[in-house]
Amino acid sequence: MRLNRRQILAGSSALSASSLVGFPSRAQSRANTLRFIPSTPLPSLDPIVATSYVIRNHGYLIYDTLFATDAQFRIQPQMVQSWETAPDGLRWTFHLRDGLMFHDEQPVRAQDCIASIKRWSARDAFGQTFATFVEGYDVVDQRTFVIRLKKPFPMLPDALGKLSSNVPFIMPERVAMMEPTKNITEAIGSGPWRFMDKQWVPGQNAIYERFAKYRPREEAPSWAAGGKVAKIDRIEWLPLTEVSAAVGALMQGEVDWYEQPPVDLLPLLKSNPEIAIENVPLGLILLMRFNHLQPPFNNPGIRRAVMMAIDQTDYMEAVVGSKDYYKECKTFFTPGSPMSTGAGGQAALGNNLERAKAMLQEAGYKNEKVLLLAPADQPIAYNQCLVTQELLKKLGMTVDLVATDWASFIGRRSNRGLPDQGGWSVFHTLWSGADVLNPALHPLLRSNGPAAWFGWPEDATLEGLRDQWIATPDVAKQKELAASIEKRAFETVPYAPAGLVQQPMAYRKSLTGMVLSPVQFFWNMEKKA
Repeated sequence: MRLNRRQILAGSSALSASSLVGFPSRAQSRANTLRFIPSTPLPSLDPIVATSYVIRNHGYLIYDTLFATDAQFRIQPQMVQSWETAPDGLRWTFHLRDGLMFHDEQPVRAQDCIASIKRWSARDAFGQTFATFVEGYDVVDQRTFVIRLKKPFPMLPDALGKLSSNVPFIMPERVAMMEPTKNITEAIGSGPWRFMDKQWVPGQNAIYERFAKYRPREEAPSWAAGGKVAKIDRIEWLPLTEVSAAVGALMQGEVDWYEQPPVDLLPLLKSNPEIAIENVPLGLILLMRFNHLQPPFNNPGIRRAVMMAIDQTDYMEAVVGSKDYYKECKTFFTPGSPMSTGAGGQAALGNNLERAKAMLQEAGYKNEKVLLLAPADQPIAYNQCLVTQELLKKLGMTVDLVATDWASFIGRRSNRGLPDQGGWSVFHTLWSGADVLNPALHPLLRSNGPAAWFGWPEDATLEGLRDQWIATPDVAKQKELAASIEKRAFETVPYAPAGLVQQPMAYRKSLTGMVLSPVQFFWNMEKKA
């Protein structure tokens, strides 16, 4: 959506506090309330079943983690007070901090941690690898538990402290016993804020209130690590998906924080001296995800042909429209990170339409219909889909763009059937650079078939290279293996990179103390009257 300044200002003038979808006005709200416009309204509650960033951010408000990642990518203890590792590396003993309590005022127990780890490790890419090393779990006492391993796994704290989706949040045992493929219905954690479930409307508003009995660590906050001090009493997530309403609300001071304002409207927001603009660290990776189970993209030759035709500039221009906010990303790991080599990328992402047409015919494309699943209320994903629709038509493919809302998109992408049976062929999404730094973290490179992320690629060679990387402590050898992984991925095409963009966020300068991170955290912030 492209709106000019006059349209936005008109919307801003027309906007009244009562138009904020049933929420009270600022004057009616309690003074220490933060009003936030997320990238999309909260569609569901389970951060283990879904990898959606809005659900991840919701998770960090109400849950805590055993370990956490700081701003230097170091793993720090969070709920854990101390731990010991046996000399043979096969027995890890963890002791929880004193005073940890769930929002129902029940203590956090060792049993809760074990059940939560088990459920997380059934879904998460890193967690699935971790689970293959686990022999069993033991409860020593209410605050102490043991993880027994079949073979050493030095990256165990890295797994339990991973920063982004899926995050191994700790839930009560009764909740964590839910089958990992089914959504939980009770959102109760031990984090800084409580979720007000009685006031939640799925796909619309979400409200959080400070949990007075949360005990933060004493260290200074650093990304997900350190002291998570809740200085805001109440947080309201507002369902403002219309750009004019969202920008107008921020300009007028009716909201405090807008997670993903359109880049072309940043000059307007910057003209307001009360508004600050910040880029989210590491950026966002744009990508095209294929369904590897169904025609036509169960054919790797067809996937390679489409990737050969991609011009990343088209996608990045469609998403942000300014060279100041994007750069090329012909790599499967975050550009500029230690494991990013780009091996094979320059040839595979050739921006060569004629060569791609020839490759498509060589691969045996039989005019199968491509169902392009497009979440219309997610501009970054939807705008990419519009580019792909035109690209596939130029290639001579039959394409049907199906626009849906975000909640329906999340439901449909899990359907493994044919497109006319409610399935799909291809969709677009984005991932934080924090999620794709190395082979252990990267969920979209997993090629373990039915257990892989939506799209379900299967390739034993990629999986074997990843296992070697995880088992190799030598950084130089890891770099070599990362290059081999990237080269192989450009052959099998689990997904096609479409560029790296910066997604700025905008907030009122009355908010201070923000922890600037690839994840949107709410602790440590204060709000001036």
